[in-house]
Amino acid sequence: MAHCIVPEAEAILDKEFKVLDRGFIRLVDYLGGDQRIVQAARVSYGEGTKSYREDAALIDYLLRHEHTSPFEQVVLTFHIKLPIFVARQWIRHRTARVNEISGRYSVMRDEFFMPAPDALAPQSDDNKQGRASTPFDDRTATQIQEILAEGSKASYDRYKELIDLGLAREISRIALPLSLYTEWYWQIDLHNLFRFLMLRLDTHAQREIREYASTILELTRTVAPAATESFERHTLQGVRFSGPEIEEIRRRLAIGTELAPATSAAPQDSQPASSSRLSKKELERFEEKLKTGRQL
Repeated sequence: MAHCIVPEAEAILDKEFKVLDRGFIRLVDYLGGDQRIVQAARVSYGEGTKSYREDAALIDYLLRHEHTSPFEQVVLTFHIKLPIFVARQWIRHRTARVNEISGRYSVMRDEFFMPAPDALAPQSDDNKQGRASTPFDDRTATQIQEILAEGSKASYDRYKELIDLGLAREISRIALPLSLYTEWYWQIDLHNLFRFLMLRLDTHAQREIREYASTILELTRTVAPAATESFERHTLQGVRFSGPEIEEIRRRLAIGTELAPATSAAPQDSQPASSSRLSKKELERFEEKLKTGRQL
């Protein structure tokens, strides 16, 4: 199969899509698309031997059954401008290739992330690593923004003083805060990109990185629309159930009457509801999955 050209992706190459207050994402290159996934799965077939509907069905089958290697044939490269604290979360996804601007070679620009008022909230009571859903009042939010702005300016002023004193850039940069913007080129195959999006679009992920993930999802859709649609349907909009949870579903639907009656399967210190084999906590989590449609 010849080089795969996707007109929708070609139309947005190198265009900046704004994220946060000063950040952006650009799709700078891509290799392959839906056709490449299909071709990798049907090695013995020539292009055009199947309809789009059949191709989409094959892609859907591959994703549902986690046949990942055909998705690895598609590669996307992004140019991303993002705050350092977001980059430090992002870099934990070690399946990509990254080239970041270096503060050893360049004098960093005085560009810092300033969260919007509705993004400023106290520590969550039930999430040790996240913020509460209700933001501060306007007066408190303004006060917080002023403190952050003053801190960023003071840090950058000290940084420039160190540079002007002749201190090496690689040492001077340690005076800079995590709100400083950095840039990198980030290249990743579609299978691992979907894994990144699954984790970073989740409501448990930090709000700022979710905004980047949301933009990347839309850019990915231009490259591989059928694959992205399947990913949304089965991963983003779906949930996984454990073996005992599947058994609970079958019990409620009266499917599989050969199942043994619920007796001692639940832990002794639990309080199972009705005849469920799930413990009290497991049952609460199961009910929440059914109610919200979210993976817990």
